[in-house]
Amino acid sequence: MSPSSNKIGIQAGSAERAALPIAALAGLAASGFLCIVTETLPAGLLPQIASGLRISEAIAGQLVAVYALGSLLAAIPLTSLTQGRRRRPVLLVTIICFVVGNTLTALAGSITVVLVARFVAGCAAGLAWGIVAGYARSIVRADQTGPAMALAMVGVPLALSLGVPIGTFLGGLVGWRGSFLILSALSVVLIGWIIVKVPDAPGRKGDDRPSLRRVVGTPGIMPILLVILAWMTGHNILYTYIAPFATAASARVDLVLLAFGISSLVGIWIIGQLIDRMLRMLVLLAIGSFAAIAFLLTFAGGQGLAVYAAAIVWGLGFGGAGAMMQTASADAAGDGVDLAQAMVTTAWNLAIAVGGALGGVLLTTGGTKLLPPAVVALTLIAFLIALAARRSAFRPGYRSTPAS
Repeated sequence: MSPSSNKIGIQAGSAERAALPIAALAGLAASGFLCIVTETLPAGLLPQIASGLRISEAIAGQLVAVYALGSLLAAIPLTSLTQGRRRRPVLLVTIICFVVGNTLTALAGSITVVLVARFVAGCAAGLAWGIVAGYARSIVRADQTGPAMALAMVGVPLALSLGVPIGTFLGGLVGWRGSFLILSALSVVLIGWIIVKVPDAPGRKGDDRPSLRRVVGTPGIMPILLVILAWMTGHNILYTYIAPFATAASARVDLVLLAFGISSLVGIWIIGQLIDRMLRMLVLLAIGSFAAIAFLLTFAGGQGLAVYAAAIVWGLGFGGAGAMMQTASADAAGDGVDLAQAMVTTAWNLAIAVGGALGGVLLTTGGTKLLPPAVVALTLIAFLIALAARRSAFRPGYRSTPAS
């Protein structure tokens, strides 16, 4: 072999090593997308579900609540129990649970069966969220973990912005039962994709498994969880009730959600590019900008233009929230990454529940005008915690993995 051909071979090998495993990370992102869409799908189908099962819309709404409850209760214990298992089989089991849960939901004749199926699917989602971030980190080089996690989390903003519209569209096209069967079919396709495209990774063995107490006590973990609780509770106060809020401002809900979704995608792309170099700055900018737009909406929330503008800024900051929080928690947790991610999932789902409940109380008490001030207060708390957690949780400068 000539020196020139050897040089070309080395360059090709370097390029190959430098490339992110896009297909594998896309499989993980699709898993996250499936988790969120399965959770939010009933929100766009409540009238049809209520009519089909002969129940009230209020009871039908519990399909979302019981799913979130499953994720909340199962994330930490199931992640802890499966630490020693190889990653791909564990992920495949969670997707199989989605197939079973969504199929049972589609075929069920009673609300009891549906609620049980939803709870099981929610438990599977809790486990999936507990392992996806660590899985993404395990299949890339140490210097690629930031962009890899950003790509693996891209399914979250997509699902959050498209989940309800997708449900409404599919409901009109094939009915609510058909919508859940389509999700089951997509889950089967995803199982095949994971088997073919996503490489396996080992679990933790023996003494290498950190205890829950040790991970909770790791410096930086608690500040990160508190930031998630405050920030995401504020987010869900506004996001859960964006329809009445936008309607009160004479803004089109679909356009507000579209603006939020597109800017979320832009935001996650930006964060994927910069997360390794300026994680702390990105976290502070995301939370601070959300506080700023909530402050704007406190005084101009009745103007449609302000709502559209706020949705764009809001989406830019929120798009990479999952990647930022999971990257920060993974860095802080070290070898306890999977349990840390399960705690992130638990905190996130708790924030969804609290945000929905608190937003409902505010909406009933004083209408949509009470929502932005509550968001301001919560995001300022999150901002101050992140600002103070300079050493352990959100360190400045170029981030490094625990191994390095």
